[in-house]
Amino acid sequence: MRARLLDLAIAIQQVPAPTFEEGVRADFVQSKFVEEGLLDISKDELGNVYGRLAGNGSGAPLVAVAHLDTVFPNGTSLEVREEGDRIYGPGLGDNSIGVAALIELVRLVRQRNIELGGDLWLVADVGEEGLGDLRGMRKVVKRFGAKVQGYLIVEGLALGHVYHRAIGVRRYRVTARTAGGHSWSDFGQPSAIHELARLVTQIAALRVPVTPRTTLNVGVIAGGTTVNTLAAEAWFELDLRSENADTLAVLTEQAEKLIAAANRPGVSVEATLIGQRPAGEIAIQHPFIQLGLRCLEQQGLGGNLTSGSTDANIPLSQGIPAVVLGVTTGGGAHTKHEYIQTEPIEQGMNQLVCFVSKAWG
Repeated sequence: MRARLLDLAIAIQQVPAPTFEEGVRADFVQSKFVEEGLLDISKDELGNVYGRLAGNGSGAPLVAVAHLDTVFPNGTSLEVREEGDRIYGPGLGDNSIGVAALIELVRLVRQRNIELGGDLWLVADVGEEGLGDLRGMRKVVKRFGAKVQGYLIVEGLALGHVYHRAIGVRRYRVTARTAGGHSWSDFGQPSAIHELARLVTQIAALRVPVTPRTTLNVGVIAGGTTVNTLAAEAWFELDLRSENADTLAVLTEQAEKLIAAANRPGVSVEATLIGQRPAGEIAIQHPFIQLGLRCLEQQGLGGNLTSGSTDANIPLSQGIPAVVLGVTTGGGAHTKHEYIQTEPIEQGMNQLVCFVSKAWG
């Protein structure tokens, strides 16, 4: 099982799939769905890939989803190397092994002659990372709606965790514009970079609660032309998050007031919403959550209830049951030093098989 899954995960990882450019990887995964003989294989206009493993028809479908896209731009070296129990490779854990796990799940269900209480849909979706804004999952949930048993979201590096709460996120691109000028002869006139530097400092000084966990971050800043020019334009991207929708709304209002107050004669500052992930949660007592914990316990693993910003945000925000489970452990996600640990993979796959075999009660 382990060697087969790793070979497939690496094959998927070797196909570049930056957000908005997942097409080639989607085609590769679709070909694997065909090889496995899944039913009703298709790809929608966004690039989400669908396939169905037939159940006994007594219950509503379960939809298992893993995202295709990575944070790494085209041209990134995708070299893979093995060191002991670790295999390094950008995007290998997040989320190539998650996508590979969908296919391995089909194989294991068949090999173990497991009768499913309803159809199992496998979906490799697009647009989960960054400015993809969960567009792929929005399309998936629109297609299936609430007429499902629920959603199982597979994240490669989440083994040992059961995600039951979706973190709300709002993202802005904040742009400042001025007349610009020469750094010597026009000294004293506004610089877009200086204006934004002051604004970033003010936003960073906002107090956020520890509970519910709430964060803010300016992750990208750019602008200007040369070292001796007053910048006529500059921008930054702001990420606001909270486990609680009301708390996020308060933080958003505070940030928007600071942005509005940065406008003055000769200085124009505007914020454009570039991403919005809705919050939501499922009760700890819900059968999905309890099943996820039991399946981990059966593998000798402790289950950590946690929250995250994943594809599960969309169904959870609409009151549709969803849970996030992992395949293995690792580290360095979203960096070129990302790695997975190979030893826990069998436990991770057995956990997923356990979940889909008992999801219908």
